[in-house]
Amino acid sequence: MPAGVRRAARRRPWCAGRRADRRGPRRHALAGLCDVCRGHRESAVAHGAHGSWGSRSVAAFGGCEAGQSQHLRDLEYLFGELPDGIQGPAVELRACLLGELALIGSGAGRRALDAYAERLGELGHPLARLPRTRLDIEHRFMVRVGGLGPVKTPNQLRSRFPEVPSADSGAVAGRRASGTRDDARAKAAALPFMAGGWAREPEARFFTLPSPLSPDDFGMSFLKELPLRCLAGEGSHRGSALACATTPDDVLNELFSASYNGGLNGQGQGAAYARLYAWGSLYALMGLPADVPFLEAVRQAADHRWLRFMAFTDWFHHDTSDVAFAVLDPTRTRVTVLAATDTDVDRDGLG
Repeated sequence: MPAGVRRAARRRPWCAGRRADRRGPRRHALAGLCDVCRGHRESAVAHGAHGSWGSRSVAAFGGCEAGQSQHLRDLEYLFGELPDGIQGPAVELRACLLGELALIGSGAGRRALDAYAERLGELGHPLARLPRTRLDIEHRFMVRVGGLGPVKTPNQLRSRFPEVPSADSGAVAGRRASGTRDDARAKAAALPFMAGGWAREPEARFFTLPSPLSPDDFGMSFLKELPLRCLAGEGSHRGSALACATTPDDVLNELFSASYNGGLNGQGQGAAYARLYAWGSLYALMGLPADVPFLEAVRQAADHRWLRFMAFTDWFHHDTSDVAFAVLDPTRTRVTVLAATDTDVDRDGLG
């Protein structure tokens, strides 16, 4: 890659700023509560979060190191007084603590914490609408498996996901697709990457088809016919584009990780807000209203078809993080595409 095309910096380790994963899950997660005390940017406000998904960031709080040594029962005193509003760092800290505890299966069933969570819901805090327990579809959040880092190359993609064969009829169907603009939905879909400070603004696009798409036609031949910025110039570089079938839990985990780990030169978000942004993005990809219950969203996600794809264009550089998904709805007449890159390229290269 030419000098100056990308930042000459080494990606920080996944566990930078976090303790090793060798301890028991509860003790590790209590130490991880200090994530909410890091100096997070006001990402949701800066990047246009909207609607019931909220527009609040995790602020920098002092003294959270106490969570590393205290048992869960010693944190209950923090929730003894119910709030009158959701503004201010004290309420925000507690909302984030509840969000972190939910992801490790702790806190629920404790009277003070349950009452505080219920009060946050009454006051309309955005984190309060998240489940108080970790859902099965979230099983990969914050889980690191040795040897399974980010998918950067076509060989890695092929080795981990089943490739979808290309079909000429898919190309014909792709040429018949028409784009639909929805700025609010696009912002929600892109928010995990914007919050994490990825190098480029993601591409979120929505398309409709005049007739149902055959499942066999939903592949790379179809995608290459869409007017996507991430695929501009495909075929003019060495290498072939490919698409692989994936699952909703893989997509949701990538969305969570984008915000939680942050970009190369960005700032990772605390787990509570990373979870919120990931779910908001998944809902946007499926076109679901925010009031759809989470388990209903999980059920509907299983009825969609999900692809991960990769190409050799000015968007994909195969050296940092490049993520691209395509989603076909159950009617097979609506397609959503979300692509993000953490490679800092010349703006002229991507248009």
